[in-house]
Amino acid sequence: MKLAVIGTGYVGLVQGACFADTGNHVICMDIDREKIRALKKGTVPIYEPGLEEMVKRNIQEKRLEFTDSLKNAVQNSDVIFLCLPTPQSEDGSADLSHVLKVAQQIGRSMNDSKIIVSKSTVPVGTVEKIRHIVRKHSRYPVDVASNPEFLKEGTALQDSLKPDRVVIGSRNKKTIAAMKELYEPFMRTGNPILVMDERSAEMTKYAANAFLATKISFVNELANLCGQVGADIDLVRRGIAADPRIGKLFLFPGVGYGGSCLPKDVKALIKTSAENHHEFRILRAVDEVNEEQKKILLKKLAARFKHRLKGRTVAIWGLSFKPQTDDIREAPSLVIIQSLLDSGVRVKAHDPIAMPAVKARFGRRVAFYQSGYDALKRADALMVVTEWNEFRRPEFGRMKRLMKHPIIFDGRNIYDAKEMKERGFEYYGVGR
Repeated sequence: MKLAVIGTGYVGLVQGACFADTGNHVICMDIDREKIRALKKGTVPIYEPGLEEMVKRNIQEKRLEFTDSLKNAVQNSDVIFLCLPTPQSEDGSADLSHVLKVAQQIGRSMNDSKIIVSKSTVPVGTVEKIRHIVRKHSRYPVDVASNPEFLKEGTALQDSLKPDRVVIGSRNKKTIAAMKELYEPFMRTGNPILVMDERSAEMTKYAANAFLATKISFVNELANLCGQVGADIDLVRRGIAADPRIGKLFLFPGVGYGGSCLPKDVKALIKTSAENHHEFRILRAVDEVNEEQKKILLKKLAARFKHRLKGRTVAIWGLSFKPQTDDIREAPSLVIIQSLLDSGVRVKAHDPIAMPAVKARFGRRVAFYQSGYDALKRADALMVVTEWNEFRRPEFGRMKRLMKHPIIFDGRNIYDAKEMKERGFEYYGVGR
């Protein structure tokens, strides 16, 4: 099948590479010419395990190519995937300007009938807008379907190759058949392809992310209560996770969720609800709890040092919003760093991947170290913000010798409180 993928961010590049890897011919298009030049050489601009090798292999096999020409991508494909950004507007709604502009350009570029597939996270009714705009600017037949993505940064390649479900939003038999044929190689283990109307498919994406965000904010609120009453959230979490109606995933307390999806999608669904005269009270609380949770380590630090923070030195391990990615969008580390700087604290930071992105934001106001141990030298305290595996079993004796005060604020509960005390550390977790 001849495919075009418009947009080469996380979703577009990963999905395009995976489609090519199953034998399709894929043209990935982006307006960023520097990015396209790099991709043509097999250089991937994002950190995603295994992706660069797959891209290089499919370029070599001539199944995957890159262009900055939308017309070229459209005219040499049968199915066009829209993997475009829908950033948050000031009022919380999803900004559809990129999607709708490209829809207009596709209509003007069409040379034959096409299937357009929206993979971008968009509000209910967007497929209908895209269809209307394309038909307004094209004399060729077109159908538009919704096919939301459910990729997780850090495991996006596996999520594409072995999805737990595929959602197809269409009422067109030809489109549904083409989409099923395209996804069949990924569904050999029997996971479902769910066919529904376009609006239900669009809502499914928001509903999934909103529910996951709700689980995270719930366990964070529960953790804060556990800390007040003397319970251990880790034991409580295990107790409730054993109930199959609740499940184990997304029940780890911490410093709040971040990234490109959950914060934006929660706010967008709140906005959609308001526009339709419905107050989504639970989601408003989820969003408010998350914003406060990003400050939980700051509150613990201030209490420990009796609010005398000016002149202190704090080391931070972990800057990305989650492990196995360099993405810092809505990362709790950004809130923490800014607050520490505002309080006159010297910040020494380390992250395996994400330091360049954070350095671009804070510059010389933050000291960055290639080694986590170097960041600990003469530090009054360590804050663990992202649970990278390399932080889980460090040389504790070495850490203790390097730090001015052996105090750890563990924002992901990756250490055992009793063990840390036995090792001579002053330890503060979340909900313990």
